[in-house]
Amino acid sequence: MPGPRIMIVSSTMTDLVSYLDRMPDRGETVFGKDFAQGFGGKGANQAVMAALLGAQVTMVCAVGTDSFGRDTIENFRSSGIGTDFIVEVDDTHSGLAMILVDPDGDNRIVLAPGANELLTPDHVDAAFDGSPAPDLVLSQLEVPQETICRGFERARRSGATTVLNPAPAAPVDPELLRVTDWVVPNETELAILLEAETGRTVGDLEADALTFADRIDASLVVTLGERGALLVRDGVAERFEAPAVRAVDTTGAGDAFCGGFAYALAGGASPADAIRLGTTLASDSVTRRGTQASYARGEGLDRLLERS
Repeated sequence: MPGPRIMIVSSTMTDLVSYLDRMPDRGETVFGKDFAQGFGGKGANQAVMAALLGAQVTMVCAVGTDSFGRDTIENFRSSGIGTDFIVEVDDTHSGLAMILVDPDGDNRIVLAPGANELLTPDHVDAAFDGSPAPDLVLSQLEVPQETICRGFERARRSGATTVLNPAPAAPVDPELLRVTDWVVPNETELAILLEAETGRTVGDLEADALTFADRIDASLVVTLGERGALLVRDGVAERFEAPAVRAVDTTGAGDAFCGGFAYALAGGASPADAIRLGTTLASDSVTRRGTQASYARGEGLDRLLERS
């Protein structure tokens, strides 16, 4: 049976990852222990996770006409992700992410968005007009918000669920929040959203999450890393634990969560079951290095699904 249809309006990045004994201080140069290059971008990562689970994923994004862009398109094809609505843009570079990882698995990331900033509402319209209606549309904040808003407006018209992962952390246009069904921030992102919406800083997590969800009239899932996740829906907050693991590299864990959550929600699972799947996938991903490369596949993925 075909999996749920998910359209992802978002970014692609090539990850350039350096593994360090410690993070450099200001003005300091340090030697790295190791280096890896891989495919990334929040939308691309979430697309790969959802596709691995069996979703029919269509990627709506922009890349440059450079080797990074060509390799990105091929990576999507090899992952079973639809590439008909990937736009190739001249005179700019494909998105790049420079990532530093310390021995505890924590990371620092610098983004060079390039072609991602040139994805337009017209590109989104072309995707909706040229493909079957999706069950769910998923976006992040690595492309222009007006483009995401068009995607969510078209999703609403077709009866699809809309999910916004407001990352990297930034205030969100009220017009975009108006057409968003689910907001999935981490704690830092929630703090920025709350301050933009109410002028307050986060004090009590659950109370503030309830306040924010009520203000925007949307459901909310706050990801809490090793502490799991918080679901806020219909005026009720509920905590979910994450499996205990030893973290090697946390890069892309939030994207594993979002890809799994979106897949389950699009397939008709309850929000609670969608969160359990997301936390299982995210916790597993941090036990391996890399971003998309850290996501479970084959028999390893099957074992995780049995436990979630």
